[in-house]
Amino acid sequence: MNKQSNVLMTLKRFLVLSGLTVLFTNVSASPGAHGPNGEHLDGAPKAGATSTNPRFEAKSEAYELVGRLQGGELSMFINRFATNEPVDGAKVEVEFGELKATAPFHSDQGDYAVADESFLKALSTPGSHALVITLVDGNESDLLDGTLEVGKPTATSGDAEHGHGHNNKLIYGGLALAALLAAGGTGWLLGRSASKRNVSVKGGTQ
Repeated sequence: MNKQSNVLMTLKRFLVLSGLTVLFTNVSASPGAHGPNGEHLDGAPKAGATSTNPRFEAKSEAYELVGRLQGGELSMFINRFATNEPVDGAKVEVEFGELKATAPFHSDQGDYAVADESFLKALSTPGSHALVITLVDGNESDLLDGTLEVGKPTATSGDAEHGHGHNNKLIYGGLALAALLAAGGTGWLLGRSASKRNVSVKGGTQ
């Protein structure tokens, strides 16, 4: 009986481990799988994917500019190159291809922002966008050139939820498989043991 119990326990462990191996192999290979520290396990991020908003820089001998596409507008901060002094209340126009849009100064934020919907829609398409900024600051005027790099959109939250849901199904399926394998192996061993006992009893009776 001790020998049979040991064989039974060994088989159960083997079957459970086999089921868990199938489970974790599927989970690690599925899109959106995460490691213990939250890292992605399905490969490196795709090129163009970024966690920050598209931005650009431009400068001339007199001015420097930093811009960012975010919150439904193209926001720009302009300083004097030599002194780093903010340029407030200037007239600013941004040119992108055949499109032009003014960028009024926002005194509460200290930035210049383009809010033209058609301009922003064209600017939001993936690619490298060459921009020309015309600046009129009192009696001074200048042109600044910059390039805005817009990457492809990253996966949406809906896609992420789908990935996690898929992983949950794999986990439950793997556990169920392991349980079935363990139960099947146990039943097979018990049946075989019972058959041996019956044969032994019959042999003894004869």
